[in-house]
Amino acid sequence: MNFAVDIDHVTFGYEQQRVIEAVSITVPMGIFFIVIGPNGSGKTTLLKMIAGTLKMVSGRINILGHPIQTYRRKLLAQNIAVVPQTASLDFPFTVEEFVAMGRSPHLGLLGLASEADAAIVHRAMQFAQIDNLAGRTLQQLSGGEQQRVLIARAICQEPRIILLDEPTSSLDPAHQIQIMEFMEKYRGDRDVTIIMVSHNLNLASMYADHIVLLKQGKVVQEGKPVDVLTAENLKQAYGCAMLVDQNPISDRPRVTVVPDRLVKKS
Repeated sequence: MNFAVDIDHVTFGYEQQRVIEAVSITVPMGIFFIVIGPNGSGKTTLLKMIAGTLKMVSGRINILGHPIQTYRRKLLAQNIAVVPQTASLDFPFTVEEFVAMGRSPHLGLLGLASEADAAIVHRAMQFAQIDNLAGRTLQQLSGGEQQRVLIARAICQEPRIILLDEPTSSLDPAHQIQIMEFMEKYRGDRDVTIIMVSHNLNLASMYADHIVLLKQGKVVQEGKPVDVLTAENLKQAYGCAMLVDQNPISDRPRVTVVPDRLVKKS
């Protein structure tokens, strides 16, 4: 099997504190892969190591069959796009200017965009349904609109892997589903691998082909949603009671957090 990402016994930490401890994960090509776990479990750190912005202390990471350290920064950016939680609002870029930055890894030494690059920018904006916002600045957009701009910029890179760091954390339910539907459609259309960090267990259940559950930098469980999202696994990772039953409109698990006061009554 061809793997988009192959992580073998990777460890990362600061001084005496281990954030990731001997983690081994393989991500097949073309799947929707979601990383879950409590705060401080190492989810974002893992994503940053895959993106090449953090260097592991030990272990091995292969990207598309090649060791990550063999990639030059520009080549890695041609293959991996990162969608952060929020957009930087420090500069008054228009939506079109910001999205066009996704073409940077593909431009020549002079950094001049071609008509083909402009067409890719336009298609990405159309896909993310933000072409009507082209002339606005990021500061003028809602949180959901900003998130779609970040996705459009990532699409412009034409990557084979897209990394998303909690892209729905600040959005209302309607916009959460919209973002997830965008990513699922793009994955299906382009056979792109999606690796996403999420705190939303039910979104993970609905969209993931494969889930990995982390706690304190170690893998608690990984596999299909039905295998990972069990009351026992979630209790072990999060330390609180959760009811897991079947979603009434799918065969996926549904997770409900159970308050302590209700646990004591039962």
